[in-house]
Amino acid sequence: MCGINGIALRHGRVDERRLMAMRDVLEHRGPDDAGIHIDGNIGLGHRRLSIVDVKGGVQPMLRGGAAIVFNGEIYDHRESRKVLAQNGVEFFTTSDTETILALYERYGREVVEHLRGMFAFAIWDRSKQSLFIARDRLGVKPLYYVHKDNGDLYFASEIKALLAAGAIKAEVNFAALQDQFANHGTCGDATLFSGVKRLKPGHTLEWKDGKIEIREYWDLEFEPKVTRASERDLVEEWREMFREAVEMRLMADVPLGMFLSGGIDSSAIAAVMSQLVDEPIKTFSVAFDDRDANEHHFARLVANKFGTDHHETILSPDDFFATLPKLVWHEDEPLGFLASVPLYFVSKLAAEHVKVVLTGEGSDEMLAGYGRYAKALKLLEFGERYEAVTPGFIRGAVRGGVAALPASLGQKLGRTFLARDADIENLFFDNFAVFPKREQKRLFSKNSREHFGLSGAYDELELLLGKTDAVDTLDKLLYADTETYLHELLMKQDQMSMAASIESRVPFLDHKLAEFSARMPREMKLRGGTTKWILREAMAGVLPTEILTRPKMGFPVPLGKWLRTTHRHIVDEYILSERAAERGIFDREYVMSLVARHSAGENADEKLWALINFEMWARTFIDGEGPQEF
Repeated sequence: MCGINGIALRHGRVDERRLMAMRDVLEHRGPDDAGIHIDGNIGLGHRRLSIVDVKGGVQPMLRGGAAIVFNGEIYDHRESRKVLAQNGVEFFTTSDTETILALYERYGREVVEHLRGMFAFAIWDRSKQSLFIARDRLGVKPLYYVHKDNGDLYFASEIKALLAAGAIKAEVNFAALQDQFANHGTCGDATLFSGVKRLKPGHTLEWKDGKIEIREYWDLEFEPKVTRASERDLVEEWREMFREAVEMRLMADVPLGMFLSGGIDSSAIAAVMSQLVDEPIKTFSVAFDDRDANEHHFARLVANKFGTDHHETILSPDDFFATLPKLVWHEDEPLGFLASVPLYFVSKLAAEHVKVVLTGEGSDEMLAGYGRYAKALKLLEFGERYEAVTPGFIRGAVRGGVAALPASLGQKLGRTFLARDADIENLFFDNFAVFPKREQKRLFSKNSREHFGLSGAYDELELLLGKTDAVDTLDKLLYADTETYLHELLMKQDQMSMAASIESRVPFLDHKLAEFSARMPREMKLRGGTTKWILREAMAGVLPTEILTRPKMGFPVPLGKWLRTTHRHIVDEYILSERAAERGIFDREYVMSLVARHSAGENADEKLWALINFEMWARTFIDGEGPQEF
């Protein structure tokens, strides 16, 4: 796990100071070592968190006529090295970085087909005079870039490095605002910074003579469905693949542990890890000093079951808000999820004991773990029947009647097919948005809406529905979330753990396990009201019943209560202040109404969180003030 950056110029020589400024703003990603490589118009920078081949894996690494900077881990690199060595390839280190270079020598840009792991890397091929950049299949590792009109290319693990290089001026990307405020973050290759793009998961980028070619090399496929002699055979096969995914992620030359929340995902990892290592595994959990937001007892139950070396930390509301400005700086964009803050604190705790942790991210998107999937499927099923038998003029009258109902009942029915078209955009994307389309019309100022043009909040999501091979409706929902919602969760996972200089690994997103999970029939994932059915079956008799049967909780953060009471001043400063209003992005009357309704008891914590984070982000990056202080 490291930080990478680079510059490719059409003409002239790379400025060493600019390259180093990019590199060193990423010091938190790699406090162990740093290096640069300049070859005329090409510059590569690297900050290293030493995990594999601590002495030999120094970067940038040169081999033959190629130089590489690499962030991530290739879990099967030893097997690849054996095959290459049998064919006469000589190695000078034991690092997975050199394995990538050796595979590149043989396969060129098809090297990505031979890598199993999480990665973002850039290879300067001097003989071809081309820069080849790749990102792993599911987007566990980040990669951002700026391609200027003159052909120059800048890239980095974090956007702040692009700003440090002067590659772009920090300006709001108005075209991404609707997306940002509906979907917890931007989709596709867009970011909230105008001119900054991200390389999408499963894609490569090749720069040559100022031109770039972007190619997709992998996509999650749902067809054809896997069939086995029995469901039990399918469960056994999935269990073995999961075990292999966990075992591969134990590859490290430094201490290793895991985040343990007490949910089924992290508990399953703990169960498998405990079978694969000789010593007690080190586990880490975080909770709030609020009885309603403290789930330490579930983590302790699992820790006791498997005899782990367990560590806990407690987070106060003051800690939560005092750290938030720094974390917005680390994430580069507004924090999409409340859980980012406790994730940082548990990462800090873990960093006192280990350098690598395993986490349960990705299980919900692979195995239909969110309650919204079952709700959306029912709404879509009943909605299609309703539309098939009900004339349009009657449906119109019903919608009018729903809109006239008292607020509480009207809001509930307003999220059903009685008030919405029975399609995925309306009953899934918009129904579970932070700010749905109807509210966005009131949220944004007239000036902002003029910038939007014909774009919409779900344009990218609609493109994904047309792109996937999924036939089953649930698979379509999972694909859309894997490409968007999961991406934001992974950026949270990466940047919050890297803020504490610790590497996180996600076994549920091993691409072979993900491919197998995607092609399983619906009932192996979602069966009746039981989510993640195959995981529960695979862990039956292994995990405590209390863990297997507990409903999904997410990470409970009592933000709504705090913003009404002890920390109302956060709302006043970052939402209602004159400074926030002067940006002219949001409609002030709507924002004041939203705050008033929340103060009166209506829960608008997600919406207020989005607005607070946006203003904090704007002050940090657009105004150039750096991390804010309360």
